[in-house]
Amino acid sequence: MKSRAVLYLENGSLYEGFSFGAEGEVIGEVVFNTSMSGYQEILTDPSYAGQIVTMTHPEIGNYGTNSGDVESRRPFVSGFVVRECSRIHSNWRSEKALTDYLAENGICGISDLDTRALVREIREVGAMRGIISTSDFDTTSLSSKVLAHPRMAGSDYVRHVTTEQSYTWGADQPRFKVVAYDFGIKQNILRSLASRGCDLTVVPARTAAEDVLRLDPDGIFLSNGPGDPEPLDYIAQNVRKLVGKKPVFGICLGHQVLSLALGGKTFKLKFGHRGANHPVKNLLTGRVEITSQNHGFSVDPDSLNSNEVELTHFNLNDQTLEGLRHRSLPVFSVQYHPEASPGPHDSYYLFDDFVSLMDSD
Repeated sequence: MKSRAVLYLENGSLYEGFSFGAEGEVIGEVVFNTSMSGYQEILTDPSYAGQIVTMTHPEIGNYGTNSGDVESRRPFVSGFVVRECSRIHSNWRSEKALTDYLAENGICGISDLDTRALVREIREVGAMRGIISTSDFDTTSLSSKVLAHPRMAGSDYVRHVTTEQSYTWGADQPRFKVVAYDFGIKQNILRSLASRGCDLTVVPARTAAEDVLRLDPDGIFLSNGPGDPEPLDYIAQNVRKLVGKKPVFGICLGHQVLSLALGGKTFKLKFGHRGANHPVKNLLTGRVEITSQNHGFSVDPDSLNSNEVELTHFNLNDQTLEGLRHRSLPVFSVQYHPEASPGPHDSYYLFDDFVSLMDSD
């Protein structure tokens, strides 16, 4: 028998449904993802730390879960919201049901609510704090808990997801030594770099620039990660010391931190970009790439020095900045996820561009 669950938003909206996965209470920023598949990769993407993710596709869980589709050491979402969690799962790679996977990892889910109405409200009002509860249904109590929870803006979530110790990820045919900063790195990024001959040393987010340079890498990679880039000045200071010393490539939060290091500023988007179908125009080639994205903040293009920084990519949905490169130094970054997982492969060429920079440096 299904047990009752509620999702309460900080503006007072209440959505009733049923619990799946773990029972209890979780609080986070409620966001939505428009991907039709890839829910396990989404659950295990550290960039979702501190967030309750709503899937817009109506049925989730129909192909189960497996140990091969994880993107990190465990799920990092705070909670999971779906219209319907499939009661059966069928796929030759499936190992267990989604609801069992969530329960084993302590992730609370809520189903059987109107996700269309919820997403429409988030689009109109903006991303809000919310709480999933399977035990407390009193709106006054729920409201006090939600309002006491820190907002995403101003919070440093990288410290919760970065690796505590450096580790290596080897290439079968190594050509380059790359140091990758782990702000919440996805494993498919590591696979994408290793497949191109990059021997990787993954380091914690607080690693000093001097320690990175002592490793004498051919290139430096700045990873994706969760939360607001503005509180990460300790990271931007190190990146600032690395720019011009070695080729640098940044993705998502890495793009934002690089922009801060170059003197730029960031701002919070109303409801963010999350999904595997976002069109981005590459101004260097004139081509439109369909991209996988997951971020709630963006770089202000007007804050960057146009004499030093060239703007290379823009989102065709809202014209926000999606990519840049330095005019004289081997440094570039994109806001989206070229490694996808889940998502299209239109942007794999960016890893080749990074390799080319190291090859010519």
